Amino acid sequence: MLIHRTAIVHPEAKLEPGGEIGAYSVIGRNVTIGADTAVGSHAIIGENTTIGAGCKISSHAVIGTEPQDLKYNGEQSYVEIGAGVHIREFVTINRGSKKGSATRVGDHSLLMTGVHVAHDCQIGQNVIMANLATLAGHCTVGDNAVLGGMAVVHQFVRVGQIAMVGGTSGLLQDAPPFMMVFGPAPARVVNINHIGLKRNGVKPEVRLHLRQAFHILYRQGLTLRDAVAKIRETLPESEELNHLLDFYRTSERGICRSTLSVAEGHPAEAEPHGFPDELTTSIPAT
Repeated sequence: MLIHRTAIVHPEAKLEPGGEIGAYSVIGRNVTIGADTAVGSHAIIGENTTIGAGCKISSHAVIGTEPQDLKYNGEQSYVEIGAGVHIREFVTINRGSKKGSATRVGDHSLLMTGVHVAHDCQIGQNVIMANLATLAGHCTVGDNAVLGGMAVVHQFVRVGQIAMVGGTSGLLQDAPPFMMVFGPAPARVVNINHIGLKRNGVKPEVRLHLRQAFHILYRQGLTLRDAVAKIRETLPESEELNHLLDFYRTSERGICRSTLSVAEGHPAEAEPHGFPDELTTSIPAT
């Protein structure tokens, strides 16, 4: 481990070989940094933080500091960063807010400049958060999801796997897996994430079934209960489709509506300035 002479490393920190600690960086108590991980200059890695192997922590990133939660009373909590994670400049990641709790970022995720991950968030693998995207406390982001620049996610909201949240969007409710969600708060579901599904190797027939499920959920004026029943009756079962329906079933904050919307117990109604399919299929999924 190459440690710059101006860096400050707590004697209880554990640094695996092959990495680097840049100038003026601070490594706190009970920090573990995996092999071949590079920490740039002026970065701060606070206490009780574990960082996996092969990560890149850029200059001025601040990881493992106290949660911004008024209920926090100094309890011992944690941050856990997986392997191969790339954290760019000025990213902030706070520790959990309760005793023994942890904020987590999964393997091979990319957090671009200025991203904020609040206390107790759980981020899956291969997630991309573009510049200034922000997660409030207790948010969950599924594997292979993408959050565009300056997207803002309300506390306790879930973003499903392979979901695409457009830049500057405001999420007040859960963004379903495999869908594209876009717009200022409250953001709306606009279509399935065609490009993201293809990039992640989802089979063409499953992509077709997910598109059909989207139309049943958001384009046929059905209640959520009736839409789910119709999907079960008319579409072949698959892991992806089961996951989608289970996500709806387990939502506590509710699901983002569409520009042609359906809410449980209420028929879908057309709203002004809706996105026709021809437009939404052309929106890039990055």
